[in-house]
Amino acid sequence: MAAPTISSSLARLLFAVKYASLQSRCSGVHGKVQYSTVYSPSEKTFDKILIANRGEIACRVIKTCKKMGIQTVAVHSDVDSSAVHVKMADEAVCVGSAPTSKSYLNMDAIMDAIRVTGAQAVHPGYGFLSENKDFAKRLAAEGVTFIGPDTHAILAMGDKIESKLIAKAAKVNTIPGFDGVVKTAEEAVKIAQDIGYPVMIKASAGGGGKGMRIAWNDEETREGFRFSSQEAESSFGDDRLLIEKYIDNPRHIEIQVLADKHGNALWLNERECSIQRRNQKVVEEAPSTFLDQDTRQAMGEQAVQLAKAVQYSSAGTVEFLVDSKKNFYFLEMNTRLQVEHPITECITGLDLVEQMIRVAKGYRLQHKQEDIPINGWAIESRIYAEDPYKSFGLPSIGRLSEYQEPLNLKNVRVDSGIEEGSDISIYYDPMISKLVTYGATRGEALARMEDALDNYVIRGVTHNISLLREIITHPRFISGDISTNFLPEVYPDGFKGHQLEAGKRRELLASAAALYVTVQLRSQKVLGSLKLSPTPVERSHWELCVQLGEGCYAVEVVKSGNVYNVEVDGGTVEVSGQWNLASPLLPLSINGTQRMLQCLTRDASGKINLQYLGTMFQVRVLSKLAAQLNSYMPEKVPEDTSSILRSPMPGTVVAMSVKPGDTVAEGQEICVIEAMKMQNSLTAVKQAKVKSVQCKPGETVGEGDLLVELE
Repeated sequence: MAAPTISSSLARLLFAVKYASLQSRCSGVHGKVQYSTVYSPSEKTFDKILIANRGEIACRVIKTCKKMGIQTVAVHSDVDSSAVHVKMADEAVCVGSAPTSKSYLNMDAIMDAIRVTGAQAVHPGYGFLSENKDFAKRLAAEGVTFIGPDTHAILAMGDKIESKLIAKAAKVNTIPGFDGVVKTAEEAVKIAQDIGYPVMIKASAGGGGKGMRIAWNDEETREGFRFSSQEAESSFGDDRLLIEKYIDNPRHIEIQVLADKHGNALWLNERECSIQRRNQKVVEEAPSTFLDQDTRQAMGEQAVQLAKAVQYSSAGTVEFLVDSKKNFYFLEMNTRLQVEHPITECITGLDLVEQMIRVAKGYRLQHKQEDIPINGWAIESRIYAEDPYKSFGLPSIGRLSEYQEPLNLKNVRVDSGIEEGSDISIYYDPMISKLVTYGATRGEALARMEDALDNYVIRGVTHNISLLREIITHPRFISGDISTNFLPEVYPDGFKGHQLEAGKRRELLASAAALYVTVQLRSQKVLGSLKLSPTPVERSHWELCVQLGEGCYAVEVVKSGNVYNVEVDGGTVEVSGQWNLASPLLPLSINGTQRMLQCLTRDASGKINLQYLGTMFQVRVLSKLAAQLNSYMPEKVPEDTSSILRSPMPGTVVAMSVKPGDTVAEGQEICVIEAMKMQNSLTAVKQAKVKSVQCKPGETVGEGDLLVELE
């Protein structure tokens, strides 16, 4: 193995010039929210900490370290050499090539980096080595502090089978199920039949939704066993599985705990994490609308009982499933900092990274249970580089050609590890950032989230802002009527984006027409004067046609000053704005209501892609004459997709189940694509004979690449 190399400090020096503008990405809330504890320089902790992670969580840890006066070391793969966390750290060490097994999971290289830099402690963030007992042991053997719980707690809680037994002994409510390791698919079927369907098949060493499948019958159990074991091996290096009763229509509510090495432990209230897709959280909030104080306290006390049972120290999370009667059952304990920890920080005022560092150094907790408040409400939306129109989010890759976080808004926090120009690759999780809003009430926090999503500019990759905005504005979510089945129940046929009713459709058509006219007028001027001035008066009336989907709408636009009066679709819409065509954001007043639209693209043919109410709509604005002539243009014949199979996402071909000449049945598996450690089975849409196979296991494919042709 090649020795790690310390990256040049030049990039970090240049980055320091704009560091101040990035600070709010990694810690603290922009606006009035402040942490209730302030680090005391007289309280000695560590001189230098290495962060064994990447992206937004590495940036998050570095920010608190800087506040505490601690030097930081970033580790990175070769493709991450210019990443934001590398630039923010005081030192950076390359620990291998892009695949995680050769870099961020490469314990030998990370241990070498610790020795080279003289780091006294390691913060693992979440994922990667954060819950790896062998890594914690190696650090202890080298005299390096692991900023997390002791090894025995990681071992006990990192195994779902062992943790369930410990939870039972600690008098924590648990889910009925099989407490041993399931070894074969047929054994899984027998156990599932004994428990009773539906069942949850899950990786024993898993987390983050990896290696989890719900099975409703024997065939789904066999299939779930295969995929879950493969995902578990790929993500955690451990393919052991367990099976337990699946609680239908539950809520996923977790309790944040904080404990020191002196036997003190606190519960820091709950987080509602029920909005999920593929068992991965999408929107979280704190506190939960569902819990009353008695249930909250009972869950908190059981979480602390479990933490004390394993002599836990550091920040950790005890996850529960809660049914409609407020019965709660232990799910798992994450012995690390949780992705959604910022919303707990917002309502308690505690900096959890600071608390972890203090505990790791041996200090006692500064607070008692009665000191922990629920102050206001916080919402977190996970911004992913994903296409939400495909299974609520299949990964997207690309370079961020334009990127602008909504940090100009009050009480908005963005934890991110990227910047304009950053690449989203197939090697790592597709999360772009965690968008957090805070308010005195839930309604206030939700209103700020809606504004923040509308003001978030992301270009170069497909993202899930449209899905997030639809979730937080849906009547069921607003009322608190949610469960882990929210997405499939609300969108049984898949997510289709915002569905325009007549009034909103008129707003969109009028806005597109007004933007088109503004562009036309701007193109006729030089330095504010008309290029050609046949008349002394600027044109003020237009007859246009706006195409939206299958519809074509006659539009009449009358301009008066900076205001457009638009007759369209049986109504009149008044549109006004500043019309800064150099900005991707279009703050408009539409019939007196303030709306933030985004112009994604526009071209000379009149095609305009507008992001409106979170969803991208493609419209085409033409003059009346151009629309008449356009009707004579031939239409492009769409591709017959029934005879081909294209990759719906970028990824790696894990398995190819057919060869040329084979006959496949409708619904039969053709191949398996892995993207961001999740495996996806692609199936035939009809019975046919395989004409050709265009890929093989191990190959990397892009979105839309041809995989298989059928006759």
